[in-house]
Amino acid sequence: MASIAQNSVVTLTYDLSVTDENQQKVLVEQAEADEPMVFLFGHSGLPEEFERQLDGKSPGDSFSFSLSPEQGYGDYDQQAVVEIPKQVFEIDGQIDDQMLQEGNYLPMADNEGNHMQAKVVAVGDEQVTMDFNHPLAGMVMHFEGKVQDVRPATPEELAHGHVHGEGGHHH
Repeated sequence: MASIAQNSVVTLTYDLSVTDENQQKVLVEQAEADEPMVFLFGHSGLPEEFERQLDGKSPGDSFSFSLSPEQGYGDYDQQAVVEIPKQVFEIDGQIDDQMLQEGNYLPMADNEGNHMQAKVVAVGDEQVTMDFNHPLAGMVMHFEGKVQDVRPATPEELAHGHVHGEGGHHH
């Protein structure tokens, strides 16, 4: 039976909770058997400590661990909340009011063409306040779950840097 190692395709089910401002655990995400998380170990872009906690586990193994903000997505950075001129969001001279709703996440790109997600915090007459922090920045994350499957990645998956087929990327 394969165990999780570099270049493995890993299938997990889990519950992700975060600690809220009242020090209570709040469930924020679930990956269940009908839609598990599938990723290429060592190439996932997930926090290093997340992968380190899973390293060596086999199908059927359970896991339970917490990640501090430093081990996860970093501290919340107030400087990552920025005002952007509203006209930046115009498409053919029009603003899509459905798109610019507080709480929506929008795909954005910086001046170098790097892609990222940003959350609409506030919409004013001339400015839109956008938060470029990761949604889990500044939070303690608690993972509880089970390893469903582990298999070696195919040469194509390794070349592309992501999983293909069921639960993965389809070209």
